Amino acid sequence: MRRAIFPGSFDPLTNGHLDIIRRSAPLFDEMIVAILNNADKAPMFSVEERSEMIAAVLPSVETGNCEMSVESFSGLTADFAREKKATAIVRGIRAVSDYEYELRMALMNRRLEPTIETVFLMAGEEYSYVSSTLMKQVFELGGRVNGLIPELVEERMRKKSSRAK
Repeated sequence: MRRAIFPGSFDPLTNGHLDIIRRSAPLFDEMIVAILNNADKAPMFSVEERSEMIAAVLPSVETGNCEMSVESFSGLTADFAREKKATAIVRGIRAVSDYEYELRMALMNRRLEPTIETVFLMAGEEYSYVSSTLMKQVFELGGRVNGLIPELVEERMRKKSSRAK
């Protein structure tokens, strides 16, 4: 079985994330969308909220025969991948700056767990500038993010924002 993990904060989930999932799914039999629980960050959404939103949106993504699941983890990605018996870690790359960071991470993951490969996919052109951080910033400043994040996620962002006011 070819099992991959697609790790990230997904705070919030973007259409760029969904594009990477859709395009990488044919390469694997199973993929775990792995939400990193990073206690050092102050996320907009809890891990549980992110997990619920991803699980709600995933059925709309064409993943072929690839079985999809959502889990959260803390600690090292390589440890989580080993624990889940993954053969690959999927990562999206938007720009050269992403590549430099992701290369270092991939090399460290290989050192920690040599049997797990990192698979890089270039971001789709229409999402090459989209990041969760940018989406939160634009949204909080009143900009439009429609078409860049799933509608469900945008609705939840609106609810969070209106609660804060």
